[in-house]
Amino acid sequence: MYSYCVAGLSVSSEIALPGLIAAEPGDRGPEVTIRREKIVSTLDDASVSGPTWQLAGDRFLLCIPDIARFLLTAGREIAFETENGIPADDVAAFLVGTAFGILLHQRKHIALHASAVRVNDKAVLFCGPSGAGKSTLAAALGQRGYPLVADDLCGIAATGEPLVQPDGRRLKLWAQAIEELDLTASRGKSVRRRLEKYYVEPNAAFSEALPLGAVYVLREARPPYSPGIERPNVVDAALLLRRNAYRPLLVSRMGQSADYFTAAAAIANAACIFLLTRQFEFAAMPGVVDWLERHWAEIGLREAPA
Repeated sequence: MYSYCVAGLSVSSEIALPGLIAAEPGDRGPEVTIRREKIVSTLDDASVSGPTWQLAGDRFLLCIPDIARFLLTAGREIAFETENGIPADDVAAFLVGTAFGILLHQRKHIALHASAVRVNDKAVLFCGPSGAGKSTLAAALGQRGYPLVADDLCGIAATGEPLVQPDGRRLKLWAQAIEELDLTASRGKSVRRRLEKYYVEPNAAFSEALPLGAVYVLREARPPYSPGIERPNVVDAALLLRRNAYRPLLVSRMGQSADYFTAAAAIANAACIFLLTRQFEFAAMPGVVDWLERHWAEIGLREAPA
């Protein structure tokens, strides 16, 4: 069995998960187990369903056609079966991404589609859909000495002070980003066969829960949006966070809409939430990092440069 820490939860897996960094087993045993077994193709007692999933009580069936089926039970277990001879390591990305995000929803945790770095003693989050540049920005900040806290999936405990949970995870970067950021020496296995996206060892990773320092929702600078950082009002900030839940359509289908709105309002009040509008060209990345460092000094997350 392999041991990991994902979104603050101790995980035991029958298969190696190259997207995760190994961790010591939890003292009280695993909170989540991942195993391979025969999976049903449908849940006869499903109460809610979508094109590729079904929900029945504490069981959630996810089908990714021609790749694998996943059965999640009570937020404690992920069982899977591959299809068409797909190797297990090609399924790993779905296990630690989509499947684990759904499992966090089962546990009534707050799960954001975000990457995060540590700035002093706080976590700074970058939210956005796939392709928004969350991982690339986190990698560029890692080169400036900011340890990685989470990549792509960010679990937050929102009871009391919002805390970003530790997540032992490697970055997932496209080949072009790896080349542009000069990270070839840190490149690992491909995320999936025939996909030019690779796991990348972070320069440093942080392994303790951290209070939220700031949240940036990423947006591309194109008309009518100009490059800049702006702070929305509390209501708009809460809506932005709700939209950046991990698999947001499932939030309402799994009965968590009220939980997310309450948590989003608490996060908006506890941490500054900003819209970060930037150019996506790699040549602009050093300037964006400089820009963020100046902004962190302005809001008190780091000392102003001498």
